[in-house]
Amino acid sequence: MKKITGDMKICEILDLGVEIEKVFERNSFRCTSCSGADNETLCEAAEGNNTDLQNLIKELNEAVSK
Repeated sequence: MKKITGDMKICEILDLGVEIEKVFERNSFRCTSCSGADNETLCEAAEGNNTDLQNLIKELNEAVSK
């Protein structure tokens, strides 16, 4: 299992599974339709969406481990 970190690109994270997309949607991220997903890191996306990075990373890692 790959551990999600803040320096990973959104597109890399989305490739980890369907549950990941659900976490992003719950946190008001529209990553699958965003052109920045290929270049933006999770840290940059969280900052741009005013989202707590550590909580988001925790949720994403929990989703990957299911």
